[in-house]
Amino acid sequence: MSEEKKSLNFLEQIIEEDLANGMPKENLRFRFPPEPNGYLHIGHTKAIGISFGLGIKYNAPVNLRFDDTNPAKEEQEYVDAIKNDISWLGYTWANECYSSDYFQEMYDWAILLIKDGKAYVDSQTSEEMRIQKGTPTEPGTNSPYRNRSVDENLSLFQGMKDGKFKEGEHVLRAKIDMSSPNMLMRDPLMYRILHKAHHRTGNQWCIYPMYDWAHGESDYIEQISHSLCSLEFKPHRELYDWFKDNVYGYSKETYPLVPKQREFSRLNLSYTIMSKRKLLKLVEEKIVSGWDDPRMPTISGLRRRGYTPASIRSFIETVGVSKRENVIDVALLEFKIREDLNKTANRVMAVLDPIKLVITNYPEGKEEWLQAENNQEDEAAGYREVPFSREIFIEKEDFREEANKKFFRLKLGGEVRLKNAYIIKAESCTKDENGNIIEIQCTYDELSKSGSGTEESLRKVKGTLHWVSMKHAVKAEVRVYDRLFLHEAPDAQKDKDFMDYLNPNSLEIVNAFVEPSLQNAKIGERFQFQRLGYFCVDNDSTDNQLVFNKTVGLRDSWGGN
Repeated sequence: MSEEKKSLNFLEQIIEEDLANGMPKENLRFRFPPEPNGYLHIGHTKAIGISFGLGIKYNAPVNLRFDDTNPAKEEQEYVDAIKNDISWLGYTWANECYSSDYFQEMYDWAILLIKDGKAYVDSQTSEEMRIQKGTPTEPGTNSPYRNRSVDENLSLFQGMKDGKFKEGEHVLRAKIDMSSPNMLMRDPLMYRILHKAHHRTGNQWCIYPMYDWAHGESDYIEQISHSLCSLEFKPHRELYDWFKDNVYGYSKETYPLVPKQREFSRLNLSYTIMSKRKLLKLVEEKIVSGWDDPRMPTISGLRRRGYTPASIRSFIETVGVSKRENVIDVALLEFKIREDLNKTANRVMAVLDPIKLVITNYPEGKEEWLQAENNQEDEAAGYREVPFSREIFIEKEDFREEANKKFFRLKLGGEVRLKNAYIIKAESCTKDENGNIIEIQCTYDELSKSGSGTEESLRKVKGTLHWVSMKHAVKAEVRVYDRLFLHEAPDAQKDKDFMDYLNPNSLEIVNAFVEPSLQNAKIGERFQFQRLGYFCVDNDSTDNQLVFNKTVGLRDSWGGN
């Protein structure tokens, strides 16, 4: 029986219609066009997944193009991070391109637009231009410089390029329609003066193209068939087409294919901000340790926290492609990493809040190595040996002197099984001068060893606890992360700054003990700490100091299920 055919999303339908209407399949070409002014975040993964996913589906090339038109905010560090993130997600680009590669060609086209009376140099201040542009309900008014002669415009534009003017003294604008209902069509800026070195072109240029001009013409030069972008660019489509249609007349022999812009909804995630400007503020004000802080929604932050490429790709596939904006619950992302790590992460034992437990009838000085299954979800994962001795650590919260019948952990007079080991019974406990329990005394049933096949080993008790042998325990720093923001939509509140919703308890550093099998764990390795959650080895780990990041708990503690 053939697998049920998956229905096409609306972007795939557009492409199928274009192919049905005669577009050669070999003309299909896509791109992912980040601006190198920050690190990629989880919101970008949707655009990445759409463009590269279409490339895979249609066996078409996908360019990675950096729209690097603003040297004031762009850095090589961001270029390198973006390439690293996309590769880590498992995607391969056909060509690595830069809008800065096309600066000369775009400049030449701007000259032709000036000669055709479709662009002019404006010398108003930015405030004068803002007022003159009108409002969404009132038309704009023409600039007093709108009707400069072609020769004057060419002379001024050449002077701008040659560095003869200060920043803000002149700009180049397209001459379109100051009364257009679409304010983006009211003589938009094409070039501004910036006396700043570019990370690739150095000081070769001191005029830089505006995003709307550079983005569309870069698509055109690269002969992108379908320019796919998020919904906020829908009002820009009219301008995208105006630039494209006017330039096409100059270069149709060289670039015969005309790109088509189409928009999809952005990925918005609860309890998360997606603005690179606001994420940069968190970095600059040292609210977080950097762009790759595990609390950040950046791809590098998620990677450091322990997320896998497979979990993020599955998340994007589940979210799907739509035309309407919506907010995705961050719990879906957390579910996806749990789902993936449940299959792939080895189970180990770690105690984050330790209390000493002594098995009084276990021989002093004796130790034994018990067999423990690495991952019951993966038969190939095999087994490891875990040391057991008279004195062990358990979690403080796993013991109470007295408890009701719903408490299935250890209480005085009660029994539990130690994972992979024996059934123990709590007999007494020791307290300090403040009444805090500092030690628990237990006895064990020596015939109840897990897997031994004895009648006693098959006896059922309701609770099973994880533990670590004190003698063999390895110290580790564990960083327990919570959500960075306490509000579901931290940057959507008009009367409050997003910083007001920062969670003061988003990071707790715990001095824990882990089983000795983790002594040689490698940076980036992921584990399930049994009964606690999923953790990975942080970049800060050294041979002398293990550091783990908590990726996610075993269940959604916020949703209550």
